[in-house]
Amino acid sequence: MVGLVIISHSSNVSKGVKELAKEMAKEVPIAEAGGTEDDRIGTDINKILKAIDEVYSEDGVLILFDLGSAFMNAEMALEMLDEDKKNNVEIIDAALVEGAITAAVESSMDKSRAEIKEALKSLSLGKIS
Repeated sequence: MVGLVIISHSSNVSKGVKELAKEMAKEVPIAEAGGTEDDRIGTDINKILKAIDEVYSEDGVLILFDLGSAFMNAEMALEMLDEDKKNNVEIIDAALVEGAITAAVESSMDKSRAEIKEALKSLSLGKIS
């Protein structure tokens, strides 16, 4: 089953998005990486790496994020992964709340990363250039 990582600058937002997605798909592995290590607004590469490890499987991981610097930190986290793992983890451009819920439901139906990405296309916000 494809795992999900939710990244937000706010730990409250990432926890809330995870809570909503889990309500729709309890069995899907979802981890959140919100805020900084010292509980400030921002994002943290180490929290992102920990979240990836928490939900990683051979089916892969999709990362959803809120703002541009979260995307940059997600990219840096991906660069730090082993090559085998890196090939199974992707950052997705989608509305955070709607994207997480859609991705969770699709993953709960044992859809592949490619199928989930296709389902998320209409939720793209152009956050990745």
